[in-house]
This record gives sequence, structure tokens and C-alpha cells, in this order.
Amino acid sequence: MGTLSEQAAEEFIAARAFSPGLPGFVGIAVDLLVDPAWAPAGRRSLRHGFLDARSPQVLVVSGPPSPGLEVALRRMNDDLAASTRIVDRHRLTVLPQAAGTAHPDGPPHAFGTATAGVRVGLEAGLDGGGPLGLPRRWKLAHLLAPVLAAAFANSPLRHGRPAGWRSVRQALRRDLPVLPPDGDPREAWAAYVMDTPAGAGTTPRQTLRAGGRLTTADLDRHIAALRPPVAARGHLEIDAADRQPGTGWRIPATVTAVLLDDPRAAEEATAATAHLADEPALWDRAARDALTDPVLAAAARDCFLTAYAALSRQGVSRELRDAVADFTERYVYRSRCPADDILDGVAAHP
Repeated sequence: MGTLSEQAAEEFIAARAFSPGLPGFVGIAVDLLVDPAWAPAGRRSLRHGFLDARSPQVLVVSGPPSPGLEVALRRMNDDLAASTRIVDRHRLTVLPQAAGTAHPDGPPHAFGTATAGVRVGLEAGLDGGGPLGLPRRWKLAHLLAPVLAAAFANSPLRHGRPAGWRSVRQALRRDLPVLPPDGDPREAWAAYVMDTPAGAGTTPRQTLRAGGRLTTADLDRHIAALRPPVAARGHLEIDAADRQPGTGWRIPATVTAVLLDDPRAAEEATAATAHLADEPALWDRAARDALTDPVLAAAARDCFLTAYAALSRQGVSRELRDAVADFTERYVYRSRCPADDILDGVAAHP
């Protein structure tokens, strides 16, 4: 396999970035942070998806693309139950938070190997304009991501003590811009991939300009290792929420999917978040302050209200709507996040 030129590499990435499609199918992946860090290696088939070990600390339960949100949630619920039995057999404990030992100033790879999140996969959308068009969905996903990160922050500790961040997980990528470079989403994704360092600390672009060799297989491995908040993997992948305790994973999956896939909700979420593109250090604020930041708190209130209204219009189950309403009342309307509960517990038992 021959080496690629810089232009050929960019074209290869852009061509594989998205497969346009109408919104409808939903995929969910839930990370399990385990203790001790002896996650069983290898991939195991589950009823619907599979269980895989990303690192000794992190197991990943990946559900299949499913026709609609509620089907995706039911399938993930089944697979998490099966995964729990596997974890129990290996005498491991699934931690209720999204990070335990990761340092907020640690290496970038710690985001994938030492922290846990909830990812949502959605159809890319259609080429062209409109609320279901790929350019609009790409931009909205990036604007929503720091709001979701703040609302679902759940990793405030390191070795059992407050780390100074409500999400150590998001602190690992706190220098991100809110929006990618201007232009076509495929071009923006290609630029991100080419200019993000690989394991050796150099970017693919630097490798090529230094006379190094780069193949399509090298690019595939590099792309698979990237963990941005919004990724182009043929579909849209949104990785903005920390792992939630118990069945709380359903809330970020639900809110993310409905705000992007319901046309009216997407329009309202765009209006609620458009101003965030000009906010300085927004990822830093989302990771450190979460919803105590008034700008993020206001956007979150609007977005969660929009999400609940969309769920009501769609006629989803009362139980799911109530779960979203309970989270909104307990956290969003009070400018809190799950990390605040953990910090309150630490303060009560110093």
C-alpha cells in the first residue's frame, strides 16, 4: 500500500466522513469504569450489540443502530444488564462516576483509557440546507456539546478528593474551540484529523511534510483513536456527556437525540446556542464550572425545556419523559449537575 500525499489524505478522510441519511436511526454506547482495573480483554457479543475493553479501566457497551430512540434505549438496557453479569463474574465494580484516577492535566489518551462517557450516534443528515441538513446538524452538534458536557458533568474527583473540576473527563480536552474551522463539514473533519497529534505526538500533516510515510490504514487507526466531542464516523457521533450513575445514561442519550433529530427542537436548540460560538474558553468553563456558569446554565434550561416538549409531541413513554423532567428539575433548573452531588458528599464526610 503506497503512501498518500497530503491532498490525497485529506480527500480520503473527507470522502469517508459522512454517509448522508435522514435522521431516524439512533445508536448508543455506554462506557463502564471498573475497579480494580482488570477489565476482561476481547470482544463479547451481547443480545443486541457487544462488550469490548478499551483499556484495563474502561469497558464499552456498544448498541447497534436502532430504528428510533426508544428501541435504542431498550436494546442498551438489555445489553447493560448482560454486561453487568459479566462484570460481576470477574469480581469487578462499576464506578458511578466518569473518572477516578485521571489527572485533569494528563495526556490526551487518558480521555479514552481512564474516563467513561455516553456516546450517541445519529444519522449525518442530508446534503444541503434546512434543520435536517448535514451542515446545520454538524454546527448544532458542536454548539450543543459544551452545554451537554456541563449538564452531565460527573467526574469531580481524583483519588477520592476534589480535583478542582466538575468534569475531569472534559478538562482533558478543555482547550477545544466551540466550533470547528469554517467551511464544509467534510473539509472541517479532514482538517481536524490531519492537524490532531497521533500517539507519537505529531500530526498526520506534520508527518507528511517531514517526508514521512502515511497510508490509508494509518489514517484509519488515527481516526479510530480520536475522541472529539463531535466526530464524523459515517454518521454523527456526539461524545459530550460523562457517564451517569445507575440508569442515568438514558437522559443524555435522549436529550442529545431529540434535540438534533426533531426538526422543531433542532431549530429551537440552534436559537438557544447560537451565541455560544463567541464565548471564550467555553469548554474550560463547562469542565470546571458546569451549570454554575450563567451562560451555560441559561442555554441548558432552554435546551432541556425544548427536549421535553419534543418528547411530548412525539408521544414517547411517560416514564422516559418523567425521567427527563426529574433530571431537569433536580439539576438544570437549579444550576447543578451530578458532580455537585458527589462534591456535597465529600464535603459532608471530609
